[in-house]
Amino acid sequence: MTKFTLLLATSALFAAPAVLAQTADTPASEAAPFAAVPAPVDTPAAAAETPAPAGRPGLVPASPADGCELHVWPAERMAAQTTGWLSGFGVIGAIADQSANAKKNSDHQSLLATALDSPSQLDALASLDLRSLLSRTPGTTIVMHETPLERHTMNKVKTRRSDSTAQCYSELIVADVLYQKAALYGRSLRTLFMFRDFGNDQKIDREYKAWGGNGLKLFPPQEGEDAVAALDELVGVFKGNFDEYSRNARKALVAPTTAR
Repeated sequence: MTKFTLLLATSALFAAPAVLAQTADTPASEAAPFAAVPAPVDTPAAAAETPAPAGRPGLVPASPADGCELHVWPAERMAAQTTGWLSGFGVIGAIADQSANAKKNSDHQSLLATALDSPSQLDALASLDLRSLLSRTPGTTIVMHETPLERHTMNKVKTRRSDSTAQCYSELIVADVLYQKAALYGRSLRTLFMFRDFGNDQKIDREYKAWGGNGLKLFPPQEGEDAVAALDELVGVFKGNFDEYSRNARKALVAPTTAR
């Protein structure tokens, strides 16, 4: 790829609006020889959605399916926040800082959505050993939901977010994805995750919600820099954020009544 082509590609990324991938209405089946996972329907009533396409690693249980299910949703909302020294001067300074960085934040948010749209979040999580990281049984079936949950419903809805009747049921929800640049601390990617364990009914037995965050070196790419490497870094740090979150979750969820 020539430098000229790379510059054009980078410019296009900055100009692109932040959009989430659309999903099909027709359920997709698991590839043979594994049994298909039916498309779940979110509650309260929502449009039918498709589980993640067959071929994503992590969907097939490591051992014969044992009736346990882990349902995974990507984030609906992405944000970028750049703060300078003005933010240290109270509310007026913070407003001035936000105004001065509005265009920059919009560009960064567009790039963020390019690298970490809904399918990319699911691919990143599916490449990890979610069963081990979340202390699930080896036979847990992982069901990926391509349609994000509405952000404002995440804390309000206390029942299962799918129509699954599995006797062993849990959920992993990506709540927020945030790029942050602070004058004092530098650049980082922060991700808010929520894990909920229901057991065999509609009542949450255990819950843990927390941020994972790690620093960035390449994102956002500057003119003439490798945009692909910068976007790849975001995906890698997203995985690192979940690893950090899962370590804390395993400790916090030891007691059945733990909730954060």
